[in-house]
This record gives sequence, structure tokens and C-alpha cells, in this order.
Amino acid sequence: MTRRATPTPRALYVHDDLTDDVCRRWGAESEAGRQVRALMRLVARDAARVRILTLAEQIGALTAAGPHAPFDVAIGIGGAGERVARQVHARTGWFPAVERIELTREENDAGGYDLSTRGAGTLQTQLKRADGRASIAVVDDTVFSGSTMLAVLRALPAGALARTRAFCLRAVGESLAAVGALCPVAAGFVAPGRLLHDVSFINASGLVRRGAIRRAGRAPLAFYERPEWMRAWFDRDAAEITARCAALAGMLTRE
Repeated sequence: MTRRATPTPRALYVHDDLTDDVCRRWGAESEAGRQVRALMRLVARDAARVRILTLAEQIGALTAAGPHAPFDVAIGIGGAGERVARQVHARTGWFPAVERIELTREENDAGGYDLSTRGAGTLQTQLKRADGRASIAVVDDTVFSGSTMLAVLRALPAGALARTRAFCLRAVGESLAAVGALCPVAAGFVAPGRLLHDVSFINASGLVRRGAIRRAGRAPLAFYERPEWMRAWFDRDAAEITARCAALAGMLTRE
């Protein structure tokens, strides 16, 4: 498989969904707790280029874009979208009925990406639950390339798009604009610039947990298992961050 070289983005945004989770599960003063904090300090060391995003700041900004009357149904894209919908609902009451659909990007053998419903049926079949609903929210955690969100919006039942709004915690500006051309959209954090070259997003959990990189017909990977990406993102700190990720991944697997 031949993959295109990964450029070093001018700005890398790291959503820290790892620190609180590790500290809650293993304890803030556990070895895992200490190691995850050390990892995040190292990730953030290049302060001119790397910014850590918190869940609280993103949800706060997203909910400030309201208010909205409760939606008849909220479509959560995968586990991440469902989780965001429930987190936002807990604060706002916007999404009393959350329906999860399965859709994700998977690497293919040509080095690109395909959309996969992971055996859950076609998008059209999954989205029948939106048919006839008076108001529809489509929710994801990140609009990066925009491919998953756009695919869901385009697969909605006939006439449903006119009653739909899209929501996400974070987005690349140029990708969000493509979504906004189809329906109103709100994001908690929007990064301007070109995808990959100017801006990139990653989840901190993906650095150490397999599943961040999904591959068609092959086992998933964590980001630290993809050295060229780590070098592109973290430059001179890549080797040290990779080593810390590997150590923490082993620790979390054992405990």
C-alpha cells in the first residue's frame, strides 16, 4: 500500500479525551495517571504550533450557539457522535431522542479512504428512522474532511434535509463550509486553513488506543504505531512522544 506523505500542519489541535478518562479509571495518582499527564505536557511542548482542546470549552461554545427547541431525533454518527449528542443534551436538553448510526472512514489498499458502515446496513437503511421526523439533528465529534457528515446528510430520506441541522464539537473551516452549503451547522471550535497543510485535529486517546486508524480487512492501529504521522505532527519530539505512548498503551492494557 502506498500512502501519500503526511505534511506537517502549521497548527495541530489535540482534543484531550484521555487525561480525565485515565484518571477516572485508574486514579489521578496512579502510575497511569502520572504518565498520561506527562504525555500531555510533552504533546503540548511545541506551544507555538500545538494546542490542547478540552471537552468543556468545545461544548460551552457549541451550546452558546443555541438555544434550540428539542429535536425530534438526533442522529449520532458512530460512538463518538452518539456520545457528543448525549453530552450536549445533558447540558441543553436539545437531543432527547438519540439514534446511533454506523459510519466511519477506513483505509483501503490504495492508500486512500472508503466509508464503511461496519456491517450495519446501508446508510439509507439506517437513516429510515429519520423519515417523517419534524426536526432532525445530525451530530458528530469532528468534521475533518467532512466526508462522513456529508454522506449522512446526502443519504437522508427525501425532504428530510430541509428539516435538519448539523452539530459537531470541532471542525476544519473549509470542510465545515461544505456542510453548511447543505444545511445549517454549528461547531464548538472551528480552525481556519487548509486541511492537513494548515490544520489538523487528533484525539489524544487515539495516540495510545487502537481504533484511531481503522483499516479495511486488517487490525486497527493507534497513532503511535504510524511513525510517519507522529513525525509529521510532532517533529523533533516525535520519538519521545511515541515512546511514551507505547509505554502508556502497555500500561492501560495490563491494568
